[in-house]
Amino acid sequence: MREGPARVLEALRRADGGRCSGEILSAAQGVSRAQVWKHIESLRRRGYEIDASPGAGYRLLRSPDRLYPEEILAGLETRWLAREIHYFESVDSTNRVALDLARAGAAHGTSVIAEAQTAGRGRLGRSFFSPPHQNLYTSILLRPSLTTDRAPAWILATASAVAEAVAEAVGDPDGSAVEIKWPNDVLLGGRKTSGILLELGAEATRVSFLVLGIGVNLNVDPAHFPAEFRSLATSLAHHRGEPIDRAHFTRRLYGWLERTLDLCAAGGFEAVRPRFERRFRMAGRAVRVRDAQGAELAGVARGIDEDGALLVETRSGEVARVIAGDVSLAKEGGV
Repeated sequence: MREGPARVLEALRRADGGRCSGEILSAAQGVSRAQVWKHIESLRRRGYEIDASPGAGYRLLRSPDRLYPEEILAGLETRWLAREIHYFESVDSTNRVALDLARAGAAHGTSVIAEAQTAGRGRLGRSFFSPPHQNLYTSILLRPSLTTDRAPAWILATASAVAEAVAEAVGDPDGSAVEIKWPNDVLLGGRKTSGILLELGAEATRVSFLVLGIGVNLNVDPAHFPAEFRSLATSLAHHRGEPIDRAHFTRRLYGWLERTLDLCAAGGFEAVRPRFERRFRMAGRAVRVRDAQGAELAGVARGIDEDGALLVETRSGEVARVIAGDVSLAKEGGV
């Protein structure tokens, strides 16, 4: 948004439902009242409902259901995460944009948000269903001091933060409805509601940057999912029975992410492990793990180790350490 309309919007927000006269807005910005009117019209075209009363001024009635940077930044409580936001109405992939920004030197914490993705990507080359104006699709650029072997733990830390944001949004304080399926899926009532994609750049064994892509199903009707996902996925609104305020959820998610990633940066995965394990309920369940080459490992999940690897006990009694792979739970077909 251009500076002029943004300043008018800020003034209307400060009025907290009251009116701002054109004269005051004109004097505060050093522009004519005609220019203030143009700024108001610009805001209206973006979906802001603004009442105008002759002699009384302007009043903000309603903000649009859009993830504009000014909507996210208003009330955002982070110190470094999402203080710079690149917003798109539609993009092929927010991760692709964030990777380009990373290579161009963008700062730690830079975030990308899109209302829709035409080629959203999940793990292992899967696509991510990304209908417009219903969910959250965001990617965050990070520049931690990290060796490449420690990078996978940041997926688990992110999953923990997403799970907390989801639990807060649907009212799940005891943790009964929200769980994490290792390594990156957040489940709500046993169905997937979020996925995470980690991509990185490196020099030798050191990480140059991480890009965390996060998709959360907020308001999409599960009936509109592709047929192959309908029995496996859900949305927060469907679970809660009412729409989710997307901008509020995004602000809260960014807050959870910053706090959790700060812990991970300071103390490694061990610092966030208790939070992850609170939502991790795979231990003792039969699982099947398929790696990127298609090889499969079947057994019983025994937990996660200090680096975040999944421990799987095979039929022979050997405990395998799984760093990456696609995991199917017993209820999804068994072993």
